[in-house]
Amino acid sequence: MKNFLQKKLKNEKGLTLVELLAVIVILGIIAAIAIPAIGNIIDNSRVKAAKADAQNIISAGNMYFTENPDEVDVEVEISKLKSEGFLESEGSLTNTGKVKKVKDTGVHFTGTTNEKIKPKVTFTNATSKDITDSGKKTEVTNATP
Repeated sequence: MKNFLQKKLKNEKGLTLVELLAVIVILGIIAAIAIPAIGNIIDNSRVKAAKADAQNIISAGNMYFTENPDEVDVEVEISKLKSEGFLESEGSLTNTGKVKKVKDTGVHFTGTTNEKIKPKVTFTNATSKDITDSGKKTEVTNATP
């Protein structure tokens, strides 16, 4: 019996064409499912990174307005926060974004991601709470000016 099995196994040289095609079809199905899913994960990561950058800018704005309490209802550009040492980098956001301290509602941020970042994320008078509560949205807006 042992010799019979060894002879049969020696005659097996490789995969048949049908087996090879089945493997290729299975790999194609897996790729068709995985590639769009990975693309969504990457886009969601970019949106979350932009929102984290906006939160950092709001924190820098809080520090700026704490040291400059007379500047209420004044817009301060990101470039000023950087030059005065309150912010190290704007991250994925444009350097033209602005923070504004609004009496009784805190610091609001207005700005967008730079043109290299897709999808584009836009912030309009957004507070830290607005950004946190926005979920996967790419437009974060606060109706309060």
